[in-house]
Amino acid sequence: MLIHRFKSKIHRVKVTQADLNYEGSITIDADLVDAANMMEGERVQIVNNNNGERFETYIILGQRGSGVICLNGAAARKVQVGDLIIIMSYTWMEADEARKFRPTVVFPDENNRLSSVMN
Repeated sequence: MLIHRFKSKIHRVKVTQADLNYEGSITIDADLVDAANMMEGERVQIVNNNNGERFETYIILGQRGSGVICLNGAAARKVQVGDLIIIMSYTWMEADEARKFRPTVVFPDENNRLSSVMN
């Protein structure tokens, strides 16, 4: 049996840009993506702490060390620059593996730079 399990998250990161005219996705500083055990093209759920919006999109890698968090396309309507969001990913795994699995949680600082990682 497969279980759909929480895999990783970037917790309370600040939106730096919103680009309505882009074709879609979220651009994330590559340092944060790597630290969170995520990858380019991966499906993610976004939760906006400021307005309660929840939606899904996919990751585009942003410049390393830039702190960029940019919602693109239609998702740009669900955020304002400065909003705090949580970016989460999930995976499928066997039930035995799921019981032992520890997700990765990234805590960025106020400039969206890596502060600490828990797993």
